[in-house]
Amino acid sequence: MSGCLGTRYLQENQKLLHRQTIQAPKGFNKDGLSDLYVQKVNRRLLGLPINSLVWMHHEGEKRYDQQKFIDKKAKVEAKFNTKIAATKKEKKIASLQFRRQKKVDDLNDKIENGNDFMQWGERASVYDSTTLHATVDRLSDYLFNHGYFQNQVAFKVQEYKKRVSVTYQLQPGRASFYDTIFYLIPDSNVARIISATRSQSLIKVNERYDQGKLNKERERIDLQLKDLGYYDFTRQYIEFAIDTAYGGPYQIALQLEIRNPPRRESHKLFRLDSITFTTDAAMRMDTLKRQAHPKYNITFNYFESEYNKKLLAQRVFIHADSLYSRSATFETQRQLANLDIFKFININYDSSGGQFLGNIFCSPLDRYSWSNEAGLTMTQGFPGPYFSTNLKKRNLFGGMEILELSGRYGFEGVASATDQSNFYKSTEANVNGSITFPQFLLPLSEKAAFRLARYNPRTRLLAGYTYTNRPEYTRSITNVSDTYTWQNKQTTQYSFTLINLNVIRSTLDSAFNAQLIELQQQGNNLINSFDPSFVSSMIFSMTWNPNNYGNTERNSYFIRAQAESGGTLFNFAEPGYITRAGLELYQYVRFNVDLRRHNVIDKNTSVAFRLNTGFGYAYSENEVLPYEKYFFAGGSNSVRAWLPRRLGIGTVPPQLSEDPEKDGLFDYSFEKPGDILIEGSVELRKKLFGFVSGAVFVDYGNVWTFKPIPQSTEGPTRAQWIGVSKFTKDFFKQLGVGTGFGLRFDFSFLILRLDAGIKVIDPGREEGDRFVLDQFRFFKPFGTDKEPVIFNVGIGYPF
Repeated sequence: MSGCLGTRYLQENQKLLHRQTIQAPKGFNKDGLSDLYVQKVNRRLLGLPINSLVWMHHEGEKRYDQQKFIDKKAKVEAKFNTKIAATKKEKKIASLQFRRQKKVDDLNDKIENGNDFMQWGERASVYDSTTLHATVDRLSDYLFNHGYFQNQVAFKVQEYKKRVSVTYQLQPGRASFYDTIFYLIPDSNVARIISATRSQSLIKVNERYDQGKLNKERERIDLQLKDLGYYDFTRQYIEFAIDTAYGGPYQIALQLEIRNPPRRESHKLFRLDSITFTTDAAMRMDTLKRQAHPKYNITFNYFESEYNKKLLAQRVFIHADSLYSRSATFETQRQLANLDIFKFININYDSSGGQFLGNIFCSPLDRYSWSNEAGLTMTQGFPGPYFSTNLKKRNLFGGMEILELSGRYGFEGVASATDQSNFYKSTEANVNGSITFPQFLLPLSEKAAFRLARYNPRTRLLAGYTYTNRPEYTRSITNVSDTYTWQNKQTTQYSFTLINLNVIRSTLDSAFNAQLIELQQQGNNLINSFDPSFVSSMIFSMTWNPNNYGNTERNSYFIRAQAESGGTLFNFAEPGYITRAGLELYQYVRFNVDLRRHNVIDKNTSVAFRLNTGFGYAYSENEVLPYEKYFFAGGSNSVRAWLPRRLGIGTVPPQLSEDPEKDGLFDYSFEKPGDILIEGSVELRKKLFGFVSGAVFVDYGNVWTFKPIPQSTEGPTRAQWIGVSKFTKDFFKQLGVGTGFGLRFDFSFLILRLDAGIKVIDPGREEGDRFVLDQFRFFKPFGTDKEPVIFNVGIGYPF
């Protein structure tokens, strides 16, 4: 027990800081106060009184030999120095120097901080009474800075054997509020700006004093004035003064003063006299002289004219004879970087000589670039390797177009659509060619083109071919598309595919074909999805990511929505040529929305939520969607207690297993495509040690159809009850629910995820017998009364 608690590693007269808590009046917000502790308690495994990280550090310390790493560092440096001295090639020297530094840095880290076990673990948090007063000071300062000027903070220490618990007792007292706000601004122009934008102020009368808000208000005013021409303004000119004796008790008078610069009676406004744009700043040519070409109120400097000046001018948002703007400067820099033409963009201003000059310096990227990538990928089964190559040519026609030729080949382990017990190799290869234009290829006026440029407009023309070889079918898709993309600031991205044409041809495995024929005889026309087909669609998608979803510093959320209309043109034109070619036509509408939220509890713990829903409705004569347009539930990125794409449809039971000892009650051989999807997850994530994190989760979901699926109870593998496949108002009673736990291994270049999914509610079972949490079993034999645990392997987080 002492080893679990960490007390066995203490020396004589030492005690372990076991617990720290904060007591405060009811209703007082204590969020973030624990971050003010000067001394931290050791992290515990899943909140239990088990200090496994202390044990880990101690075990590493027992085996740590610092001199061994010092000697190894000397050998590494000598080895690389010998290699560097033996070569004269600059590129090889640079590579060797980089590798040497990387190894030396790793060894220095171990010399200073110990071996891996020591770094992954934690030293025992030995109780230090001197930190108590320091923590009290921090808590008191925090309360004071939040308006509790008469706060009192005390602490209480409780000892039990070799463990110490500390309770910090907060008495905030009554908070002070702003009663009056005065402005002292001798510059009348600045005073008018502050007065006109007073509604944007972060400081309001009758609000509690908050030092943090004063700092943010200082920053807001600074940025506001810099966007209105005050180039040399700094936040040091802004001062706040408070008077607690001006009004009644707990009332504050606040004075906001914006001082003038020394020896000046006002702040200077800076108006741009001219703008110079150098497109090849890093280049040097002895035989050529830079040319200067004025156009669109910008003087372009270059050795050779390579870029379309109109398109460059569209991405410049600072203008001659306009006031300086910090936001316009940064937006110019960002939009020029979005072109993927320049390796660096530097914008500076020259106020010497009585003029205010704007200078844009850009250095071009290599016109040709070739990249290769190898790695692991996983969509629904087990990870598999892939290799991709990409050739890029920039400024194809002189208008900063980008030509990309790419190819990819890979395979991974996937569950067969006709056999649940085996995973097979699924091979996929594709080649694509695309041209991306930094504008909308639409008949727009020049004024409209300049106005739209701040939204980073792009047009991408693509042609590609994809070949997929799965156990149950091979499938080839020839694709041509025309896509327009744009973005609003940096938080929202939009995409509209005006033309998306696909010719799909499939060859079916005999067992899979037999299954589809059987389904067709029952009234399910899924087999039509595998006929040679022509799929045309228009797609609009929106992605909203306002605060960098998944960051570990603050709460974040993410929304992605997509609407698709397939075969829309066939409502107005007869597809004679396509039908004569023997291709199946599809007309459908499809909508999908994916909502995610990530709540940060502390630096080691977070909770993630997801809701993913959508529907697809076919209104063509064949009454089916293209197979890729159906929805599926189950798998490592969905409801993890079910095999990939095996949950559903509705409460329709799968076929009964012919070998329950091996498979459990049901035979999950066949995929379950649905017209409607609802699925969601809640996942608690916690860092355990080093690069290893753990998670516990609850998933739910199912797929349904718009029309009922015919069912039969005849045959030895048929369930003796009838389920509901059609979506109804009682859908929430038909959700499959799973829970489980897992590990995540963060290797920096990828995150490997291992999850165990356990069924809680199985909608495929007979009503009244759907709760199966008490029936899970990790390994065979299972039988009809046990539910197999599903093991999932994934790359990256599930959402």
